[in-house]
Amino acid sequence: MSVVYQALCTFIVCFIRMSLIISFSWPAFTTSLFNSEDTPLHRPMTGFEAAIYGSVLSIGAMIFIPIMGLLLDVLGRKKCMMLAAMTHVLAWAIMVMTNRVEALLAAMFIAGSSVASFLVIPVYIAEICQPSVRGTMTSCMMLAYGLGMLVSFLLGGYLQYKLMCYVCLIVAVLGAALTLILKESPVFLMKKGREEEAMQAVAYYRNTNKESKVVRQEIDNIRKTLGGVEAVPTKEEEKPETPVEKVSFWLFFKRSRSTKKAFTLVMMLLTCSIFHGYVAVCVYAGDLFKEAVPSLSPVMCSVLMALISIVANLLSTYLIDVLGRRPLMMYSSLGSGVCCVLLGSQIQLHWGPHVMTAVVILLFCFIYTVGAGAVPFVMAAEVFLPEVSSILSMAAYELTMICTVVVLFAFSPLIALLGLGGLFYIFAVVCFSTVGYAAYFLPETKGLTVDAIQTLF
Repeated sequence: MSVVYQALCTFIVCFIRMSLIISFSWPAFTTSLFNSEDTPLHRPMTGFEAAIYGSVLSIGAMIFIPIMGLLLDVLGRKKCMMLAAMTHVLAWAIMVMTNRVEALLAAMFIAGSSVASFLVIPVYIAEICQPSVRGTMTSCMMLAYGLGMLVSFLLGGYLQYKLMCYVCLIVAVLGAALTLILKESPVFLMKKGREEEAMQAVAYYRNTNKESKVVRQEIDNIRKTLGGVEAVPTKEEEKPETPVEKVSFWLFFKRSRSTKKAFTLVMMLLTCSIFHGYVAVCVYAGDLFKEAVPSLSPVMCSVLMALISIVANLLSTYLIDVLGRRPLMMYSSLGSGVCCVLLGSQIQLHWGPHVMTAVVILLFCFIYTVGAGAVPFVMAAEVFLPEVSSILSMAAYELTMICTVVVLFAFSPLIALLGLGGLFYIFAVVCFSTVGYAAYFLPETKGLTVDAIQTLF
């Protein structure tokens, strides 16, 4: 029963993530509506406004992710989640109260600022959960992503615009209210010298009293990690008994070999993951499904992909702490590469019936989501020491946004040059290269504490 409250708080932050994904997916099925003469807005959007509408949420996220990264160590994990949840409520309140195009664009930008909380969630989960369940709990973020897509597609496909806005506002308000249940991360409390509160937080998350041996051991581990990390920048220089004065982030980063290697690993894994081609499949799924299974509506195709994502994420939450991070990343990247080759050749050569396109798309989404779509984010949450986790996690999430924008902007010129089939061959090369990189450089961190993980680099 010691994981009950860890699971409860993980559920709350994942519920908030799910509600944010609803907003993130919203432009996919409302852009054409807002451009039409039947728009629920006060006038149809212009072409420029439609382009801004499709990207303003990502722009807001890119701007506010660094700000949120700085606030993590100033306000704390819980208050950052509350701030994000409240700004999300504000965004939907604006959309409920007005139908002006300008207000909608402003609301989507505000929603983008709340999406910046995506970097808070893995840090928070990793700091409150015990090592034996940390991977499973962290991978629940991806499950929340799939659920958010599913809810977004269902609401957008079957509800009137205004009714959907009210439903989403209710969901956002519920998420904000649930943040009141959260307890602050004990790691943050210890960093601020609030040891008594940290003991109470650990006792809450471990479902025990603060005088127990479990709590004392946990506090000692946190103290050791926070107090001794500067003294152990490398394995060769290990002097845990020597007190060391606190140093700045940049000086700490330069001195700590394990931190630099962990940061390089995470950035490489995240970059490879984005360039596996999942974004391309999502963007072109409608056209590919239309060719493969014309009898299915676009809404049903989107719902089908979301359901596949949910099933894959459920499997991932189990396998990541059973099979481990390294094997899961390798097998998933290998399977994704094979699917990209099959999909590219099917588009170019039509070696099978059209329905095979749909089958390969769904198989690719499943295999990618199980491993390559989840492992990099789990690694980003668990390999950084508390002294640098906020800033380095911010950098990692900023990278994912930048890579996504690069992939989306590169689509048209690459398709013009290579064709859609040829583009998937490039994704296959990235997938197979990731297998080799993971085999040589990705350590297995399953069940290890953050200080034990440092010895692997």
